[in-house]
Amino acid sequence: MSQYSEEIKRRRTFAIISHPDAGKTTLTEKLLLFGGAIHVAGAVKSNKIKKTATSDWMEIEKQRGISVATSVMAFDYADHKINILDTPGHQDFAEDTFRTLTAVDSVIIVIDIAKGVEAQTRKLMEVCRMRKTPVIVFVNKMDRDGKDPFDLLDEIEEELHINVRPLSWPIDMGQRFKGVYNIYEQNLNLYTPSKQYVTENVEFKDINNPELENYIDPHQAEKLRQDIELIEGVYPEFDVETYLKGDIAPVFFGSALNNFGVKELLDCFIKIAPSPRPVQAIERTVDPEEDNFSGFIFKIHANMDPNHRSCIAFVKICSGRFERNANYKHVRFGKQMRFSSPTAFMAQKKEVVDEAYAGDIIGLPDTGNFKIGDTLTSGEELHFKGLPSFSPEMFKYIENADPMKAKQLNKGIEQLMDEGVAQLFTNQFNGRKIIGTVGQLQFEVIQYRLLHEYGAQCKWEPISLYKACWIESDNATALENFKKRKAQYMATDKEGRDVYLADSGYVLMMAQQDFPDIKFHFTSEF
Repeated sequence: MSQYSEEIKRRRTFAIISHPDAGKTTLTEKLLLFGGAIHVAGAVKSNKIKKTATSDWMEIEKQRGISVATSVMAFDYADHKINILDTPGHQDFAEDTFRTLTAVDSVIIVIDIAKGVEAQTRKLMEVCRMRKTPVIVFVNKMDRDGKDPFDLLDEIEEELHINVRPLSWPIDMGQRFKGVYNIYEQNLNLYTPSKQYVTENVEFKDINNPELENYIDPHQAEKLRQDIELIEGVYPEFDVETYLKGDIAPVFFGSALNNFGVKELLDCFIKIAPSPRPVQAIERTVDPEEDNFSGFIFKIHANMDPNHRSCIAFVKICSGRFERNANYKHVRFGKQMRFSSPTAFMAQKKEVVDEAYAGDIIGLPDTGNFKIGDTLTSGEELHFKGLPSFSPEMFKYIENADPMKAKQLNKGIEQLMDEGVAQLFTNQFNGRKIIGTVGQLQFEVIQYRLLHEYGAQCKWEPISLYKACWIESDNATALENFKKRKAQYMATDKEGRDVYLADSGYVLMMAQQDFPDIKFHFTSEF
């Protein structure tokens, strides 16, 4: 029993994931509203004019209305300390999201009632399954017409390979949407469209009570009774242990934009979601309640404050308590460091914190000391595992468009690559720099940020490549031969590791056949 265990048990650290446009940023904003962290919701006026939601603070995001950077927001609610990580929904930033999932204890997936499960959501769910992360599903946009809720539940089970159990149930949808019956709390939540205010709840233990007809029309009351009977018949009783193992996902229905069904989700979430869980390091399993501090860097973000050219390294605390100005060991460097201004995040507001506990996420000002995956501890040699870089699928040469600004360009590229936005490869044959990304949008973001944050202009030149693979071999001669044969396609990554840039799937397959002694890796973590 650790001296910090009370504090640690209060923590709930989770990520919200969804397909773009399913309403993730809106849901985040409403959760902040309940936590008293913001006082008025920035309702979306139209797709063209977007009052900026508090978590999308980067200029390019404001213009596009998409979340590109993962933001961290913390607030207190009902005696719990809640840490939300809002992830980019846009698939070009999937890698950032995969990494964020390594820093959370549970996940809320937002699904649009009309669109159902989309490709991006499937991919993210695979990561949750791999890590056995508990998942809650929020079905959004009930105030619009969409799929039949039972059909949607079947689709979720089929597409996401997870069993579901509704804990609230919608009464109709679209224009006729009357509210939800909260199965978990056994009460009726009646819907009045409002972007600002929270709707009234009616205690309703027994929906067979004829008083139900005073609230909703007889057809809807009848259908609700049938639906609930069917749910109790078809779905297993909700069991928290099964949810914590990642084997069943509770489902809630609502409309985030109209602030409906969000409080039910939050109230149930703080009761059932896990507090910080043990984290696997290469050396051993680290328990959150240990007295000694440990944590890892899962993300680096440049220029959160445009007036100061600095980076912030995001640290997920895995165990114990972090204190300001204490000495901690930077394991990769093997040296002690202290941090005088660690910050916690309230969307755009950062405040300096004196202490933080396992489950919390803090920002450390970084002048180039950190890279993704670094570990900080009270002194122990620990390496947390599972922060991969994926093999990029799109490549371009990056060239300097303004010879006077070569220094700014290099600094900008270096910082943006540290952030994990994309990967940099240096071709060993001609020395040219190649940027590899998961999606097209990242090239635009890099160009935009180089110009606006570093005053550097870059231009892109096409290069036709299929995949980047990290290579290694126990056979030094075979490795030498391979590098000679493929000289034009050999590069090194930022860490100086050998990378083979295959120009087609066929060539890669032949290389794998011709050089049996060489191992080809498609993530940088091996």
